[in-house]
Amino acid sequence: MEAFLDFLADIPWWSWLLIFLLLVAIRDIFFQKAHTISHNYPIVGHLRYWLESIGPEMRQYFVANNREELPFNRIERSWIYASAKKENNYEGFGTDRDIYKHQHIFIKNAMIGFQVPENHPNKSHPYFLPCAKVMGAYNKRKKPYRPASIINVSAMSFGSLSAAAIESLNKGVEKCGAYHNTGEGGLSPYHKQGGDVIFHFGTGYFGVRSRDGGFSMDKLKVLVDENPCVKAIEIKLSQGAKPGKGGVLPGSKITPELAEIRGVEVGKDVISPPTHKAFSTIPELLEFIESIAEETGLPVGIKGAIGKIDQWEELADLMKKTGKGPDFITIDGGEGGTGAAPPSFADHVSLPWTYGFSKVYSLFMERGLTERIVFIGSGKLGFPGKAAMAFAMGADCINVAREAMMSIGCIQAQVCHTNRCPAGVATQSKWRQSGINVPLKSDRLAQYFKTFKKEFLEITHAAGYEHPCQFNMDDVQVNVDDDYLSSDLKSVYGYQKEKVKFDSMQNLLDCEHLGGKTALQKNYNLDPDI
Repeated sequence: MEAFLDFLADIPWWSWLLIFLLLVAIRDIFFQKAHTISHNYPIVGHLRYWLESIGPEMRQYFVANNREELPFNRIERSWIYASAKKENNYEGFGTDRDIYKHQHIFIKNAMIGFQVPENHPNKSHPYFLPCAKVMGAYNKRKKPYRPASIINVSAMSFGSLSAAAIESLNKGVEKCGAYHNTGEGGLSPYHKQGGDVIFHFGTGYFGVRSRDGGFSMDKLKVLVDENPCVKAIEIKLSQGAKPGKGGVLPGSKITPELAEIRGVEVGKDVISPPTHKAFSTIPELLEFIESIAEETGLPVGIKGAIGKIDQWEELADLMKKTGKGPDFITIDGGEGGTGAAPPSFADHVSLPWTYGFSKVYSLFMERGLTERIVFIGSGKLGFPGKAAMAFAMGADCINVAREAMMSIGCIQAQVCHTNRCPAGVATQSKWRQSGINVPLKSDRLAQYFKTFKKEFLEITHAAGYEHPCQFNMDDVQVNVDDDYLSSDLKSVYGYQKEKVKFDSMQNLLDCEHLGGKTALQKNYNLDPDI
């Protein structure tokens, strides 16, 4: 035995390498039948698969130019990273965009911009920018809510995102007065770190799920009563990534913690149907909304990606007839989001945000309903220029998902659906998410939001307004095509945004329904009982 070991020890390292390669070649030629390339070209064929696996990273860092990548290019990602870290996010030597390109946005500045008075809230706090409307005010809900920030965290579930990521986002929104949408995975302990919360549920009714997989009003009432951080309820009809398609949560992913939060069984596959059990018609949806609002006292809204608009027209007609309806409507874009989806859905099902939003907003406007609804935009709007366009079209708030993920470390690896997110954001791997420093990342989310609001306000003031709600369709111009190169939004989309009631930023600060109490008390020394 000792002689044999000595023999092995005398074999040079390169011989071991040759032996290993020989074994790989034998395996490729005689045993594996799944891959033609490695069978026909043993050993060398593996290089092809390895190069293919690192192709996205090679293109991202070495091949694609600054404005070329999708869904977010290098300039956009760099702006978010720099803003989140409070670094220099300026660029020099002029824009490198092709400003004559189709759909390029131009915001019209005033000859003399808005001048902020000495006693104005934005003089000392340049990132104070609340919603101009109050959710639930028109319908006289028991607990109306005015979002203290016009930019907020969109629906992303615990389970899709890691515990550390969710905790970072919630602590971050607490620091800047924004709200945090739970996503349809239920209200987890990581959503309850001090920030305002909008509880969101879809067809799986996770967190408010009955034993038969339907909706439980009793569970929703208990959830709202026990969690004062919940400020509103959102019913998901569809989402941009995969509208009209349910999801499957494999039993292997359902830990005891996830099972408790979602109200499902450990180790058992959970299938979310494509449609709701609680309602099947528009009148039933309206009654469902009203029953939730009556039982909880909270504003209730709906979220949808836009395709056909006949049922939206039916909803608007019914709202006008009955005086009832959702307090807010979130319009998601077909650009997709954090939800994993088949390419056929992500690429082709539902309209992009600008097309979908313009259709829905205009039909509600035609019926005189826009004043009672808070319109929320969701679809790559996490940049001040795009936000200005959204507000000019009728949005009152915007929700961001992937932009928020990037502010806490996401590198756009695009492996969210594999549980192998290298940044620890979209994974349940304890090892990968251990790299997330929650206090640091929450600061970065808060700083990104503050920087966004500060720059958005500066654009607003340059256009001659005090608040973004004052933007209208004539204030923003887009490139259309070569024959009719550029036109204002009113001409492009065929409507003029309804004027939003707005008196002053000070009145918004003094509003008794204003959210974000922790951030406001810290920044403005407000009475905690306001």
